[in-house]
Amino acid sequence: MYKWVKKVAVAGLISASVIALVACSSGGKKSTSDAVKVGILQYMEHDSLTAARKGFVAELEKEGYKEGKNLTLDYQNAQGDQANLQTISEQLVKGNDLVLAIATPTAQSLATASTEVPILFTAVTDPVSADLVNSIKKPGGLLTGTSDQAPIDKQVELLGQALPNAKKVGILYTTSERNSEVQVQEAEKLLKKAGYTVEKKGINSTNDVQDAATSLMTDVDAVFVPTDNTVASTMTMIGELSVTHKVPVIGGSTDMVDAGGLLTYGTNYEALGRQTAKMAVKVLKGDEPAKLAVEYPETVELHVNKGMAEKLGIDVSKLSVK
Repeated sequence: MYKWVKKVAVAGLISASVIALVACSSGGKKSTSDAVKVGILQYMEHDSLTAARKGFVAELEKEGYKEGKNLTLDYQNAQGDQANLQTISEQLVKGNDLVLAIATPTAQSLATASTEVPILFTAVTDPVSADLVNSIKKPGGLLTGTSDQAPIDKQVELLGQALPNAKKVGILYTTSERNSEVQVQEAEKLLKKAGYTVEKKGINSTNDVQDAATSLMTDVDAVFVPTDNTVASTMTMIGELSVTHKVPVIGGSTDMVDAGGLLTYGTNYEALGRQTAKMAVKVLKGDEPAKLAVEYPETVELHVNKGMAEKLGIDVSKLSVK
C-alpha cells in the first residue's frame, strides 16, 4: 500500500514539473485562442487620433482578436490633461498584456510607468527625439510602434502648385509638443529653401488658437500646421478663419484637411492604426518590442478638401506629387 501511494506521489510531482516547464518555456506568447487584455490610452479627442484607435481595434479583430470573445479592451482618454496621464498610465500597465499609446505625450507617460508590460505607440512623429526608443531599427526596450511622419517636402511642393504667387507662410503649432517642434524645424528649413518668408506662432493650449491663427492670417498668404494634437482638435475653427481671411491651410494629416484645411500629402491615420495592430499581434505572439523596428506610414496620400478649395477660389485640379 505504501509503495503504491509513493509511486503515485512521485508521478504527480513529475507531471507538475513538466507542466511548469512547458508554461515557462512559452514565455509571454499568446495565440488567438487565448484571452488577452489590451489597454488603450488616447491623448485627446480629435479625428486623427480617434481614426488611429478605430483602425487598431478593427485590425485586431481581423487578426482574430475580437472584443467580448478573446479580447478585453480598456480604453482611456486623457482629454489632453497632462496631469491625468501618469495616473491613467499606472492603472493601464497593471493587468493588461499590452498597452497602445496614441500620441507622443501618452507614449512618454506610459514609458515611465511600465517596467514589464510592452507598449505599442502610434501617432508619434519622432520616437527617438522623444526618448521612446534607442533607434528606429533597434528600439531596445519595452516600446515600439509606428511614426506618423509625413513627407513635409511634398507638402511644400504642393503649396507652391496650389498658390504660385504665395510669398509668406505662417506656421501654427503647440510649443509643448515635441512632435510639433520636430516638424516645425523641418518645415521652416524647407519653406525658406523654397524661397518663402516664414512667420511662426506658438500656442500653449486651445484657448490660444483663435487669436494666434487670426494674427497669422492677417499677415501671410498660407498657413502650415503640423500633425499637432492641440491644433488638430481645433481645425474646424481654423477652417472657418481660413475662409474668412481667404488664407488656405496646409494640414499635416488627411483628417486635419477634412476638418478645415485645403490639402496635404499626409498620413491616413486609420491605416496607421491598422499597421500598428499588426505589430501588436506579433508582440502578443511572443516577439520582443526591443527587436521590432519602428515603422513609418505605409499609406501616405495626396488629400484635397474640394469644398474648401471652392470657398477659397483655388484650382486644385492639376495638383500632383512627383
